Amino acid sequence: MIISNSDYKANAEVYFSYLKAVCALSRLFSDSSKPYLYYRVAENIFCQAFEAENISRDDLAYDAKIGSWGIGLKTFVETGSNLEKIAEFNALSGQLRELQNKPLALRLAELRNERIEFANRTYGIENGIYHCISRIENSLHIFETSYDSVDLANIRNIKTTRASVSFEDGKNEYSFNLSKTTLFKRFTIPEKVIKIAVEILENPLDLIVQLLNQPGFATKVEIPGLDFVILPLYSLRDSKPYQKIVAPQSGLNQWNAGGRKRVFGEVYIPIPAQIHKDFPNFFPSRDVSFKLHVPTGEILSAKVCQDHSKALMTNPNNALADWLLKKVLRLKEGELLTYDRLGIDSVRIRKIDNLNFKIDFSKLDSYEKFSSNQPS
Repeated sequence: MIISNSDYKANAEVYFSYLKAVCALSRLFSDSSKPYLYYRVAENIFCQAFEAENISRDDLAYDAKIGSWGIGLKTFVETGSNLEKIAEFNALSGQLRELQNKPLALRLAELRNERIEFANRTYGIENGIYHCISRIENSLHIFETSYDSVDLANIRNIKTTRASVSFEDGKNEYSFNLSKTTLFKRFTIPEKVIKIAVEILENPLDLIVQLLNQPGFATKVEIPGLDFVILPLYSLRDSKPYQKIVAPQSGLNQWNAGGRKRVFGEVYIPIPAQIHKDFPNFFPSRDVSFKLHVPTGEILSAKVCQDHSKALMTNPNNALADWLLKKVLRLKEGELLTYDRLGIDSVRIRKIDNLNFKIDFSKLDSYEKFSSNQPS
């Protein structure tokens, strides 16, 4: 457990004060006496208080990481059901709508477990936990519960309607919304919770105006092209009809290219020409080495290579493949990567400074959205 760990006692006190301060501003959003707490704010508060790594925008199973712990963060109004979203499977909606009853429940369980295992490999996570904040009248209830994979062999009590399918596995109850292709889990409020009283300000705007008028007040906003770029893991070549592919002899499959003899592990992440055109100063010059921080905490030596600086590579070249292809995607030596195996098709490269960059996975279709929002 995180919240009850004596090593984090001072962090917890800071955390509680942050929560009380933010929830005091609830009148900005709601007239309810139940505190308002936007989930993104809850994620940021937790990560800042516990000095955790915020991985919520990577669209993987966890929202935060502390050491080898993966943490799912949930905030919700306490009700009788407490069914909360734990995964979306929009990309597989067609496949899932062809299944019913037990085959559908089994497939959902497999996808959920694969998602957890993928995140574990990506971030080097050994243990998982849910950190929950339920909201009641003028108070918060804080508790933690296990982060379980679905027990495939014990799926039972399957109930199907036109809109959903629900099932349990002896440990947890799940429900899947067919139209939204979203999987929910029931969170049971334990008898022992940490209760935080919240005083909701009647007019929080006055306090905010006072804060903004303080000298030196400023906020940091990440700017596309200056602080980060999004790169695709797939080929941008056109086909009819248009289809995303991982090119069989370039990019993450460069080891399969013809010409000289190559070995498995010779790979690169494509850098579209448009990235260099729009943001010519984001990456160091060609062949200038820099540090690439990967989610497991490892630091790889990397550089921009090849004609037109079209490739992000590591030195040794197989270091990128060892992390991405072998550890995360679990490809066997000599196995071609296909788009279907990716699951997530873009990476976010954040600039720490001119010689330090961080790579994380980004949501499906992130590169398309990023490139369409940039000047042509």
